[in-house]
Amino acid sequence: MSALQPAGPSAQASAWLWWGMFGFFTLVLVVVVLLWLYAIRRDPGEVSDRQAQRSQNRWIVGGGLVLPILSITALLIVGIALGQRMLALPLATGEPLQIEITAHQWWWEISYPGSDIVLRDEVHIPAGVPVDLQLTSADVVHSFWVPRLGGKMDMFPGRTNTLRLEADHPGIYHGSCSEFCGQGHAHMHFTVEAHEPAAFEAWLKQRQAND
Repeated sequence: MSALQPAGPSAQASAWLWWGMFGFFTLVLVVVVLLWLYAIRRDPGEVSDRQAQRSQNRWIVGGGLVLPILSITALLIVGIALGQRMLALPLATGEPLQIEITAHQWWWEISYPGSDIVLRDEVHIPAGVPVDLQLTSADVVHSFWVPRLGGKMDMFPGRTNTLRLEADHPGIYHGSCSEFCGQGHAHMHFTVEAHEPAAFEAWLKQRQAND
């Protein structure tokens, strides 16, 4: 369940953003520590109060204003660009598969529009295909999260939010509720199984026949 082992485009964008932030702020930390060590060891020499005040003002403006502004601006530019990959935007061709998910205390109800398929705590999707999850809650606030496939999305009673997921490869991915929702929150887990597209169609037909 590591978000740093992405298995889909949305999760990959999140991982890139995390590593970029980690690298940038590690660099800032190293520079600050080096400057701190230099300040401890340097010989200030003979300076007037006016020179000392001017030097102090430059550090306050540079380190307290310029550096944070540039850091936040860079983070916004990169974050907004990567965040576009997480949105349920219209596809160039076709429509994404729709799956409805309702959170309950403390389980997940998964249904496939246009069929009678209703599952509990398991989601089946085709691999390599964008899927839009229609998320809502039957009781309190929950949050749907599959770390290896994408970001998390809160689920509210009386409201539907859309989360787009896509798995690069077939496999089983684990998810959980990431918003404290009561006594059974810690055990509110589910799985997402990604099939080859042909295998998914076969699974869908078999479930419809069985139901």
